[in-house]
Amino acid sequence: MATINSTVSANSKVKVIDARGPRFGAAITTVVLAIALVTHSTWLIGLQLAVFAIGAILSPAKSPYSFIYKKFVRPRLKGEVPTEDVRPPQFAQAVGLAFAVVAFVAGLFSATTVFSVAGSLCLAAAFLNAAFDFCLGCEMYLLIVRVTKR
Repeated sequence: MATINSTVSANSKVKVIDARGPRFGAAITTVVLAIALVTHSTWLIGLQLAVFAIGAILSPAKSPYSFIYKKFVRPRLKGEVPTEDVRPPQFAQAVGLAFAVVAFVAGLFSATTVFSVAGSLCLAAAFLNAAFDFCLGCEMYLLIVRVTKR
């Protein structure tokens, strides 16, 4: 994963999170979005939208999926905890939020094609992270940072 930064010290001003948490959250997101798309559930998309909003506005570490990870998964993991800068995953949550908003509004107005496309794009990104540890939103963030620093 491109955003892992094990050299970030605890004294640094950069906030870090357990790098395994966002992947766990992406796995739950994948399941939620798959069910929402199969059932055409606007309200399930709305639930995921709320999770994305918490992750984007507060921090991925404050999301409900992070709570589940910290409570039930993390205590069972051994070894050194890989950390990463919180900004790329937080940006990824914002991108997910944008697509979830489009899908939710489309669902409210019975625009099934827009609902399906927006939901599917969101699902694809979550699946990439869950299955292959490739965070598309994180990579977008890093690219934007590189381009804007020139």
